[in-house]
Amino acid sequence: MECKKEKNLSACVCTYSSCPRKGVCCDCLSYHLKNRELPACCFTQEAEKTFDRSFEHFARLVTQNKV
Repeated sequence: MECKKEKNLSACVCTYSSCPRKGVCCDCLSYHLKNRELPACCFTQEAEKTFDRSFEHFARLVTQNKV
C-alpha cells in the first residue's frame, strides 16, 4: 500500500513538530496504542496541546461533549 504522508500532513493536528511519525498514520496509531494513548487527530487542537493523549483524557472529553 502506498503511504499518503504528504496528504496526511495537511490534516495532521499534532503539535509535536519533530515527531518522526508525523504524517505516517499507521506508525502513529501503532505507537500511541502501545502506550495506551490515542493519536493527536482524535482530539481537538486545544485538547491536543496538553499532550495528554491517554484513553482516560479522551473519555473525559467525550463525557463533557468536547470531542
